Amino acid sequence: MEQTFIALKPDAVQRGYIGQIIERFERKGFKLAGMKLMHVSRELAERHYQEHSQKPFFGGLVSFITSGPIVAMVWEGDNVVESARKMMGATNPKDALPGTIRGDFSVDLGRNIIHGSDSVESAKREISIFFSPDEILTGWTREADKWVYEALVKQTAAVS
Repeated sequence: MEQTFIALKPDAVQRGYIGQIIERFERKGFKLAGMKLMHVSRELAERHYQEHSQKPFFGGLVSFITSGPIVAMVWEGDNVVESARKMMGATNPKDALPGTIRGDFSVDLGRNIIHGSDSVESAKREISIFFSPDEILTGWTREADKWVYEALVKQTAAVS
């Protein structure tokens, strides 16, 4: 099962959107595999945003992500990386469509509520930065999963 890293940034936490955003991922059918409320150290922020280290906005990214608590999460599901990106909406909230997380909850690029991995490779890297393997619960099953994935119904029937 594919995994992605999602972080609710300090603005999402401060504005009280944690529950509403998590609910969107659950309603979609994705499964939470890891979550923690945390303060991001400068060192962790610089490691997370290392690909932007030579860009003029790097300092602002680091300052913002370290300005307050975030909620770091690992979500699982088929095609979860691409689906999560669509759910989040365009990076710039001015371009994000209504119905997306950024389209519904943010208006400013510097306060765009959420971060999500942009590829499976990035997800693996970002998950390893924020979580140790023992902090992620993989392989657990929800009864609801068979109502999300047709293949699970077929597997269950074959076992019976």
